[in-house]
Amino acid sequence: MDAGHPGEFVVRRARAEDVGALIGVDSLADDRRQAAVRRWCQEGTAFVAEGAAGPVGYCVVEYTFFEQGFVSMLMVAPAARGRGVGRSLLDAVAASCVTPKLFTSTNVSNQPMQRLLQRAGWSPVGLLHGLDEGDPELFYLVTTA
Repeated sequence: MDAGHPGEFVVRRARAEDVGALIGVDSLADDRRQAAVRRWCQEGTAFVAEGAAGPVGYCVVEYTFFEQGFVSMLMVAPAARGRGVGRSLLDAVAASCVTPKLFTSTNVSNQPMQRLLQRAGWSPVGLLHGLDEGDPELFYLVTTA
C-alpha cells in the first residue's frame, strides 16, 4: 500500500466494487464502519485515493450538516500517511462540494488531523463537548465558492 509521493495516486469517486479495498485501508473498520463504507460507496459520497497497488485512502462528504457539505470520514492507510494522500482527498472533496461551505471535525487529541486541516487552509470554527468523554470535538470550515 505504498502511495509514493503526490502524483503517484489519483483521486476519484468510489464505486460499489471498491468496498472491500476501502475496508482493507480502514484501520478501524468494525462491522458498523464496514456497513457505512458499503453505504457511502453505493450513495456516491465516497472518494478514493488510488495508487498503483490500489486504494491508499478514502474520504466521505455528505450534506446533512445544516444542509452544508461535511467531511464525515477521512481515512488514509497507515503506510501511506504523510505523503499527501489526505490533502489530495480533502482538496478533491472541496472541489466537488455543491455548497459554499464545507465543514469537518476531529477530536482535540487528533493532532495529525488538525495539522493537516490547517495546512490545507481550513479554519477552526468551534468546539463541542460531550461526544467523546474527555476529548472534545473541534470543528473546521473551508469555503468552496
